[in-house]
Amino acid sequence: MKYLLYLTLVITAAAPAWAKVDLVTLPVRDKVQLTIYNSADLTLARDSRALTLRQGDNDLQFSWANTLIDPTSLELLPLAQTDKIDVQDLVFAPRIREAGLWHIKSGVGGKVPVEITYLTSGLSWRAFYLGTLAPDEKTMRLEGYVRVTNGSGEDYENAQVRLIVGQVHTIDEIAALARREQPYGRPGERVVVDKGELRAGRTVLRMGVELAAPMAERPKEIVKEGLSEYFLYTIEGTETVRHGWSKRLQSFTAEDVPVVNLYKHEPERYGPAVARFLSFKNDTDHKLGQTPIPNGTLKVYRRVDDARHLSYEGQSGFKYIPVNEEVELNLGPVSNVVVEEKLMAYRTENYQFNARLGDISGWDEIRQFAVKVKNTRDVAVKVELQRNFPTTYAELSKAGDFGQYEKVDKDTVKFTLDLPPRSQKEFTYDLHTYHGDREQAWRP
Repeated sequence: MKYLLYLTLVITAAAPAWAKVDLVTLPVRDKVQLTIYNSADLTLARDSRALTLRQGDNDLQFSWANTLIDPTSLELLPLAQTDKIDVQDLVFAPRIREAGLWHIKSGVGGKVPVEITYLTSGLSWRAFYLGTLAPDEKTMRLEGYVRVTNGSGEDYENAQVRLIVGQVHTIDEIAALARREQPYGRPGERVVVDKGELRAGRTVLRMGVELAAPMAERPKEIVKEGLSEYFLYTIEGTETVRHGWSKRLQSFTAEDVPVVNLYKHEPERYGPAVARFLSFKNDTDHKLGQTPIPNGTLKVYRRVDDARHLSYEGQSGFKYIPVNEEVELNLGPVSNVVVEEKLMAYRTENYQFNARLGDISGWDEIRQFAVKVKNTRDVAVKVELQRNFPTTYAELSKAGDFGQYEKVDKDTVKFTLDLPPRSQKEFTYDLHTYHGDREQAWRP
């Protein structure tokens, strides 16, 4: 695809800006770096090229036609001979759309490397993950990917891609600034944009956007660094990201991550079926913990034989996982682990009456439940049954193979059972609840 961004070098001899002069086509980019934010439609581009300057005054024309570049964020910095090259200003002339002119005074002639930085919109990224469980489901191979989508109007070839996790504050939307007919001032007014500033390791950009200063490039590595409230991911190597395309890039791979599989049955929260959960921690003990993990979706598969055939186990979205924090992912309902619960008996007793009106003012309810838990899988599973009572005035008695019993709070209990492959367990429990004036008879 043809580049939509043009740079030309204009060599003038005491001619006013935008006069008819000889044009010299600028060499192609040496490299470009894209820092893409995921919390705003915002990308910082750093475009490196070699300008051929003459000693004295030089004019550099920059056109952003058909792109979403914000012209108010443009900045040009020489990377060599900095004490001899002065970028004086950037002019947006009236009636000249989507173009600007840099005035450069050079004390040297010849090729000089420069970097042009700007903000653009239309580039975005999102993370997604693939998890492959071992046959025993005790460990998982975790692969992280990002999908970069380019709708900026510009092709970026051999770009180093860096991704920012974190919130950024913008006063103006970049897309709106890019579409302005006149970036500054009134029509007909000569407009000058002063050079940007570099202070104490931070880049201060106009229109109220403040970004962390770009870190040094480290080619052929996955670099992940903290920048105050942001977190920076640098994808290994370079990639070509064309306008209108989406491209998948690998972020990381972690082998043998310890995981915990847990099946939960709580009809009020997960519905009538058993829900499967997968949990792990973002720390060094789990072969992770070097960086936070951006929010995304994890698809989980299981290796079922030596031929490495896979079975699909489920998927779950999750939020940003900080270092040393645990995440529990709901992979959805399953049919190969089943909980059957039946109400076997119900009765009321111990009635109390209002002495003046003769109405019932209190009573007890006794319910007896039979529970059967089945594991039809060829691996052992752990099943957690949580039961929520309609009142805090309740007592529970249990019998059978109910596993580990825990009283979570005043009106919630939990049974945790370990089931071998292709097995089942059964137990019963009686729930005695007190109502009305009978609540006074309840004792914890």
